[in-house]
Amino acid sequence: MANPFQFLQQTRAEIAKVVWPTRREVLTTTAMVFLLAALAAVFFFFVDWVIRQGLELVLTLFG
Repeated sequence: MANPFQFLQQTRAEIAKVVWPTRREVLTTTAMVFLLAALAAVFFFFVDWVIRQGLELVLTLFG
């Protein structure tokens, strides 16, 4: 087991190897996440609406 000083040195060396995203990449991916979340919400809203209408129709006809 390495001593704490060695551990910190190795950790710092590994963090230095990380390729951090640019500000533009972060903004682009964030916008894409919000856009896809909104599209998914709209899609599931309409799926829920169609199922609800179908159930109401079935219950009206046979209920």
